[in-house]
Amino acid sequence: MRPLRAPEVRHGEPGLRRDPAPSRLAFRIERLWLTPMFRVAMRVGVPVALCVAVVGGYLANEGRRAAIGESLAELRRSIEERPEFMVTLMAIDGASEPVAKAIRAMLPVTLPVSSFRLDLAALRATIEQIDAVASAELHVRKGGVLQVTVTERQPVVLWRSATGLEMLDATGHRVATLLDRTARPDLPVIAGMGADDRVGEALEILRAARPIGDRIRGLVWMGERRWDIVLDRDQRILLPEEAPVPAVQRVIALDEAEDMFGRALVAVDMRNRNRPTVRLAAMGTETENLTGLETKVTGQ
Repeated sequence: MRPLRAPEVRHGEPGLRRDPAPSRLAFRIERLWLTPMFRVAMRVGVPVALCVAVVGGYLANEGRRAAIGESLAELRRSIEERPEFMVTLMAIDGASEPVAKAIRAMLPVTLPVSSFRLDLAALRATIEQIDAVASAELHVRKGGVLQVTVTERQPVVLWRSATGLEMLDATGHRVATLLDRTARPDLPVIAGMGADDRVGEALEILRAARPIGDRIRGLVWMGERRWDIVLDRDQRILLPEEAPVPAVQRVIALDEAEDMFGRALVAVDMRNRNRPTVRLAAMGTETENLTGLETKVTGQ
């Protein structure tokens, strides 16, 4: 009778062939190696992890970190303080002497200084805080010179406010405070609360009133809604809220034709365009003969 158990195979015995099939462990390792993510992890991830571990272990010591920081700071300082990067002079163009002095006093820069440590945008913002400066441009030019090019605001009127005389530009922006009116006799004077917001309109009125410009003492913004032209000899022209320039032109035409301001009048009231009137000095009351006078002049 044949035995039921298979004969035991001993691989070391001569005359027997080795089974070429891989073991289960070798099979699983082979299949795992064929996985793309596993190959990337072994070829890239493991070396990176080892490098991070080595660097992290080295930098774990506080003394080593401080030494590396000092070395980097010294390297940066040695580059920044090279002679070709040092700024030793400041040149200011386009500014008057008082404005130039104010710029030098305001800039938080102590020369010589490395160009790497200059924040040109912040310096420009600091300069443009000066009322007399409209705009500024900064750049470092060859030779270690900080070039500052300034565009100043040009005053066009004097505004008499509660605090004194202020010089304003064409946009109504403050330029400077004037202590003495005689220092700028070439500038016209405006007054009244809110007049600084209507500088453009005031200039248009003054241009229209140029024929009597030598008699104009100033413009007053009345009730924050309309203008009065103040003349010498205590005479006034009361202008309307809307279209004040045509009203001035009508008054100038009447004056040129009839020498209206050479008469004894106190005010010319143009607030009602359909009923312009004058106030005579002797009577102290308004008369309505200005409409008839205008008709006579125009020939209508």
